[in-house]
Formats: sequence, C-alpha cells, structure tokens
Amino acid sequence: MLIMKRHLAFLGPLIGLAFLSLLRSGYPQQTAEEACSVQILVPGLKGDVGDKGQKGSVGRHGKIGPIGSKGEKGDSGDIGPPGPNGEPGIPCECSQLRKAIGEMDNQVTQLTTELKFIKNALPSPAAVAGVRETDNKIYLLVKEEKRYVDAQLSCHTRGGILSMPKDETSNSLIASYITQAGLTRVFIGINDLEKEGSFVYSDRSPMQTFNKWRNGEPNNAYDDEDCVEMVASGGWNDVACHITMYFICEFDKENV
Repeated sequence: MLIMKRHLAFLGPLIGLAFLSLLRSGYPQQTAEEACSVQILVPGLKGDVGDKGQKGSVGRHGKIGPIGSKGEKGDSGDIGPPGPNGEPGIPCECSQLRKAIGEMDNQVTQLTTELKFIKNALPSPAAVAGVRETDNKIYLLVKEEKRYVDAQLSCHTRGGILSMPKDETSNSLIASYITQAGLTRVFIGINDLEKEGSFVYSDRSPMQTFNKWRNGEPNNAYDDEDCVEMVASGGWNDVACHITMYFICEFDKENV
C-alpha cells in the first residue's frame, strides 16, 4: 500500500501536465487568462516518513586535550613490615682501628691548631715555619725581620708574647725549631731594658734559676746590649735592641 501511495504521488504532477497539453491542442481559441489558469500545478500528496537509517561507524579520535593540573599529595601509606636481617658483618680488629683513629684525631687537632695560627697570626703563610708545641704552650716562628720592640708588639697583636724559655724543655724545643728552619738566631723574650743587668722575661717576670747564657755572656758590649737572642745551639747572647731579626712568639694553649 505504501508503494502505491508513492507512485501516485509521483504520477500526480505528470497527469496534470498531460491534461494541460490536451486542453491546448483541442481548444486553440482559449484566452490567455484561461491558459494561465489551467497551468497551475497541484502538488502531490506528502509521502510517509521513511525508515530510520542504520547507525554510522565511529569517527576518528579527536586531539588529546592538555594535561590537567597536579593533584594534591595523597596520604602516606601504612608502614611496611621490617625487611629480612642482613648478612653477618666481617669481624674487625677494633683495637687497631681505634688506635689508628686516635692517632688521626691527634694529627687533625694539631693541624687545625697550626692552620688557625697561620691564618690569624700572619698575612702570608710563607712567613711562618709551622708551629711547635709542648703540653701548655704553642710556639710560632715568624720569618719577618723586626727590631725587638716591634717583634714584641707583633706577638701581642697575634694574641701571644715573645717566647720565654723558662726550662730546658722549652729552650731545646725553640733551638730545634731554629735549626729546622735553617736559621742561626732569633729574638726571644728576655731583656734588661728597665735596669741594666737585671734581665726579665717579656711578661716582666724575673729570671730565676734557669738560663742558657753562652760563655762570656751577657757582656753588654758597647753598653748597648739590652735584648737577647737565641742561637741554633740553644745558647743566649745579649744583643742591641735596634737590630732586626726573625723572632718566635709564644701562646698559652688555654687561651687559644
């Protein structure tokens, strides 16, 4: 039935055109108005709605959109179980290691002390011949030629004092220090500037039983020898204070 309706809808306009053609051939005496009125085409009937077509295939994927912002950090998970025990360690010779570590600690302490003095005492490390130590003192050989008074001031500026050998241990240490540095003599902190013949240390404490005067010294030659030097052998000489030479500063360890 649906097919017949579609044919009628299609043939309707054609029948109209054929009828109009017959009118024109059979009745030529018709007026123009009549001819125009006959040519009006009547539309056919509207056909039924067709069946819905099949769903088409999926189209191509579109472009990937931008990455979203980072989300908030999630909560920490539960603590996992402890791992298995490790392999047994190799037995160590702890006593030997402790001894080696102790020696290294001592060396580090000594080097740290020396570097501290080298850094704070002089603008140029080349002017310092290392340091020497006793239980309570540190000695610093300064390779700068100065007069006695200037050498004493230089030691004070560095937090020390011109060296004062008050026993055989400190005197021998200073003597070996001079020898190892390749020097022949240095100023030490002994003088009789305030009273001729009354030698005192640079801290003004009096000399007591210990001394290392060389033979015939002190002799105050030319009445102008009020300061003291130590030679590489460890002996003392009185010398003029205005001459210049290297000197040794002394520091108390408790004040370092």
